[in-house]
Formats: sequence, C-alpha cells, structure tokens
Amino acid sequence: MSHGRLLPVLVLAIVTLFLQTPVCYGENETEVEFSPYTLRDESGAVLTMHGGQIWPGDEYISGDDKWYRVVSVDDAARTATAEYLGDAGDDALTAFAVNQGDSRDGKKLIAMYSTHSDESYVPDDGTASKWQNAGIYDVGDSLKAALEKRGIDTVYSKETFLPHDADAYTRSRRTAEELLKQGPDALLDIHRDAVPAEQYETEVNGQDISKVRLFVGRTNQNASENKAFARQIKAEADREYPGLIKDIFIGKGNYNQDLSPNSLLLEFGTHEIDKEKAQEATGYIAEVLDNVLFGPAAKAEGGKDQRSRAAVKGVGWALGIAALAAALFALAATGSLKGAWEKLGHRASELTGGLLGRRNDKF
Repeated sequence: MSHGRLLPVLVLAIVTLFLQTPVCYGENETEVEFSPYTLRDESGAVLTMHGGQIWPGDEYISGDDKWYRVVSVDDAARTATAEYLGDAGDDALTAFAVNQGDSRDGKKLIAMYSTHSDESYVPDDGTASKWQNAGIYDVGDSLKAALEKRGIDTVYSKETFLPHDADAYTRSRRTAEELLKQGPDALLDIHRDAVPAEQYETEVNGQDISKVRLFVGRTNQNASENKAFARQIKAEADREYPGLIKDIFIGKGNYNQDLSPNSLLLEFGTHEIDKEKAQEATGYIAEVLDNVLFGPAAKAEGGKDQRSRAAVKGVGWALGIAALAAALFALAATGSLKGAWEKLGHRASELTGGLLGRRNDKF
C-alpha cells in the first residue's frame, strides 16, 4: 500500500478509536440503589458513603474540612480507602472570582437542570425511580422558588434524559449548553444521593432538614474553578448554617462541568429521606448562593473578569476538540486535504444555512 493511501487509513483508525472511546462526561453516575460505596480512612474509620462508584484519585473534603484522596478501591466489597492530605482550611480554593450580577444590567440569573430525571424519594414518591413526575423536580422547583423569592431569575429545565445510565450526561449536555447561552451566573445540576437517610439528616435553626452534598467532576479543565466555587459555597454555608453542607466529593468524570467554571452538581438528600426535608434545605441553599454570587461574599472575592475569561476558555476548549475531531474525520473520509476542506465547508454551510462554508452536492 502506498504512503498516499496509507495516511487516510491510519487517520481513520485514530478517529475510530477516538469515537469509540467513552467520553468522560460522568463516570460516577451509575447509581446502585441500596448498595452504596463506603469510604474509609487508612485506619478503617468510615468517612462517608456514596451512591455512585468511587475511583482511585477521587478526592473528598469532609464537613469539618479534612481533605482526603482515594488510594484504593475494592469494587466487590464496595469499599474505598483514602489517605489524609491535611486540613483544607482557608486556602486558594476559596479564591473564586464571581459575577456580582452586573453582566445583565444588574439582573441575576441561575440556570438549573436534572440529569437523572428519574430520581425520587421513597417516603413520599413511593419509589426511588419514577420516569414521570419524579420527585427530584419537586426539589428543583422548591429551589427555583426560593431563588426567585430573593430576586434571582431562575430557569429550571424540565427536559428528561432517561434512562438512568452511563449516557445520561451525554444526553443532558445539549440542555446544559442551551442554558449557558443565556449567560447564567451559575449552572446547577440537581440530584439526590442513594445512601441511608441518616447520612443526610441534620438540623438547622431547629428545623429538621436534609444536608446537601456538593459534587465536582475532576476530569475537566475547569476542575480547579469548579472546586473553588464549591469551596466558597461550603465556607459561606458553614458560617451561616453549620451542618447544611454535608461535604464535597471530587469524583472521576466531568459531569458537563467542563462547559463552565461556575457549574456544580448538588445532591439534596437521599432516596430514603423525606422529600420535604430536601425541599426545606433549598431555602438555605438559595440564601447561600445569593451571598456567594451577588452579596458580600462575592464582593470580597472580586469581579467577573476572571470568571468570564475562564468561561470563554471552557467553551473554546470544547469547540476546539469538536473541530479537530471533525477535521480528522473529514480527512479520513476524503483522503486529501482539499477534499477534507470541501467536506467541512459543505457541513458548515448546512449547519448555518449557507452563512458559512460552501454547498457542494457531491457530499
């Protein structure tokens, strides 16, 4: 085979391998009801439980700000061991540059969606999973109402992304991208966990409510910003409402958080807890988010410029990868740079109604 014919074959093989490799949108989301993982420290003491899979390299910041990294996992026993890294404390992770609500003439906007559209609460919904009218939407609606009561415009997408499988984050990605076009100050994915209820039960201001876990995907270029955002939310909540934030879990995957540095996954309670307790927690979280994004905490951390640059970087990174993949695929399909350019121009023309590229009925 000549070198001229070998090149397209090699490129095609590389592209095929790339396309067949699972994209790391969220590898921790395959939830096994009633069979969670238990995370222990090196002495064997239980640190926490998690309804999804735990991977070596995952990190954990406890309610009292102790920082751990997972060093080993026994999938058969559904246990993991973590080494202690030190006190998370007040460090650079809290230096999150937030938008103080001035990007839309003083208006504030938070966007939300729920990737796991079936998640429900057994005590109230009768089951942990409902394909219609799932309980998680009641919690999302409560958070939306609480935010709007504080003068924050809130968009909550009711799109569903069933089934609850490894591709759920791939299906929800388009909704996340559409929500980001509105320029929200934060993008939140609303979930619940799948561990025993006592893991989340707490009391705040004399009220029985659910704790909230903050979840960060560590496999994306925005991971440090996502983590900093989570750290500041926890720091603010710890000051105002100790016990409200359960912990921060930094897990393998990106959970679409590569799209924005101010994106987080929030877990309100667990399938075993009373849904009302999860709903009651939303009022406290709304106040914390208001303070962090628009209030005194935001002003203490600086303006929007750094965050805006990070957001542009995140979107640009995703678009660049997509463009590279398209170019390689076109080169493999046509066997020449000229043919690849013409194919890309044709596709661009189709997608933009002729505004970009050239139409060519050959393809």
